[in-house]
Amino acid sequence: MTSPASARALLPLGLFLSLFLGVGLWFTALGHVDAFYQLRAPIAILPAIALALWLGRRSKPLDTFLAGMGNSDVMLMCLIFLLAGAFAAVSKAIGGVDAVVYLTLSAIPSWLALPGLFLVAGFVALAMGTSMGTIAAVAPIALGVAEAAGIEPALALGAVLSGATFGDNLSVISDTAIAASRLQGASMRDKFRANFWLAIPAAIACLVLLAALGTSSSAPPPAATASPWLALPYLLVLVLALIGIDVLIVLSVGLLLAGAFGLALKTDYSLAVFSNDIYAGFEGMFEITLLSLLIGGLAALVRAQGGLTWLAARIARLAGGSGRRSGEFSIAAVATVTDVFTANNTVALLISGNTAREIAERHGVSPARSASLLDVFACVTQSVLPYGAQILLAASIAKASPLQLVGTVHYGWLLALVALASIALGLPRRAGQPGQPGLASQAG
Repeated sequence: MTSPASARALLPLGLFLSLFLGVGLWFTALGHVDAFYQLRAPIAILPAIALALWLGRRSKPLDTFLAGMGNSDVMLMCLIFLLAGAFAAVSKAIGGVDAVVYLTLSAIPSWLALPGLFLVAGFVALAMGTSMGTIAAVAPIALGVAEAAGIEPALALGAVLSGATFGDNLSVISDTAIAASRLQGASMRDKFRANFWLAIPAAIACLVLLAALGTSSSAPPPAATASPWLALPYLLVLVLALIGIDVLIVLSVGLLLAGAFGLALKTDYSLAVFSNDIYAGFEGMFEITLLSLLIGGLAALVRAQGGLTWLAARIARLAGGSGRRSGEFSIAAVATVTDVFTANNTVALLISGNTAREIAERHGVSPARSASLLDVFACVTQSVLPYGAQILLAASIAKASPLQLVGTVHYGWLLALVALASIALGLPRRAGQPGQPGLASQAG
């Protein structure tokens, strides 16, 4: 049973954000590249959980906490995270990423270097479902292309960051897309459709801008380092997911196919290596899986004590009015504010998801539209944070200042403008409206 709205119930969440942000800013001031990863989120949340348990000590809080951790949506999300991590790890190990990068760059005219880098990063992120993995794979190539074409390195990295944000935001296997759709009770297909109408105009505008900023390039395509056939598992995953197949089946088929291609086309790839790559993918998702469980429990405590009800009411009041437009602005605000404090878009979605869902239900915003806006504004904010992991990774690869890259992530700023205009104008009229499926059919 949920208690009446109470600001006090938000204290544990505030403690978590204060610890995570405060320690991150402290290490940033000390010059650490991975400042916001010196205190891992699953550790920073432990004092917050202890406080929430103490605040709810009169109402069996441990039962509430365990029920929140074991929520079926949380458990399914964790399973999807693990499979997505295994698929990405195996595909990268067999050379799938190299194949995708090679095929894409080979098809790009040399005079479209910056738009080409955007498209490369966008496709890789769309296929891999991770902006971090995309930046790690494509940023070194971007620096080489920039040097050959006489392009400012910051512009080349900005194109990669922009494309990574575009692909990650649209990808059906991205952890942010999975979290947003699950937490809002929307099917992945409907969420993708709602995102599409925001992402494509921003992407087109970004491509035009990058073409205008770019220069003529004589850079040749990279030498082939992997068989083009290794790109097929990525393509199959995209096709199966977009036609509405259950995401667990999609990832399982993709994982098995990637392993089969590795065994058939790579002489040094064996079943033992395949199994180890799967486990490495699981390990790569350990932190976000553990954090999902702990946040599920903390969110249940905060919700039961009335904290999310209080927060939703205050955010809605700040937006003004009671219609759908007010609700959409409120969802955008809660996603943005939470990501600013966490510097991690997946964490931001896990924290703000239930609040956004309450706002959506109260203001008549469809689950798909709510999931789309939540994902868009968390990804937009993350893409331009100078202390966010994406910009810090790109800056470390280029040995550049993170602040120098903020203004070059043109897609992030353009997507924010498109999304805000969409809310203000009530466009697109039908975005996110094709059905409001129940939780039993959400895994598409």
